[in-house]
Amino acid sequence: MHWRAIIHAGSGKLKRYLIVFGAAFLLIWLVFLDSHSLMSRIRWHREHTRLERENAVLRAEIEELQTRLSRPLSDEEVERIAREEYGMSRSGEVVYPVVEDR
Repeated sequence: MHWRAIIHAGSGKLKRYLIVFGAAFLLIWLVFLDSHSLMSRIRWHREHTRLERENAVLRAEIEELQTRLSRPLSDEEVERIAREEYGMSRSGEVVYPVVEDR
C-alpha cells in the first residue's frame, strides 16, 4: 500500500477520535475552566441566594428600627437605657458592674 492510502484508510477513525476528544475537551472547559463555567455559575447562584436571605433579614430589622424610632421613648425606657448602656445611676446609688466569664 501506498502511504497516502494508509492515511486515507485511517482518517475516518482519526476524525472520529478528534471529534470525541474535542467534544470532551470543550465539555471539560465549559464545566470547570472557563471564567463563566458551570461551576462558577453554581457558586454565584448560591451566593446570590445567601445575599437575598441576608437582605431580607436586614430589611426586616430596618423596619423594626423605623417603627421603634417613630414612637417616643417613655421615661422608664430612657432610664433603662441610661442605666444599662451608659452605666448611669441616681444620686446616692451604688452601681456594681457584673462581668460575665466567657
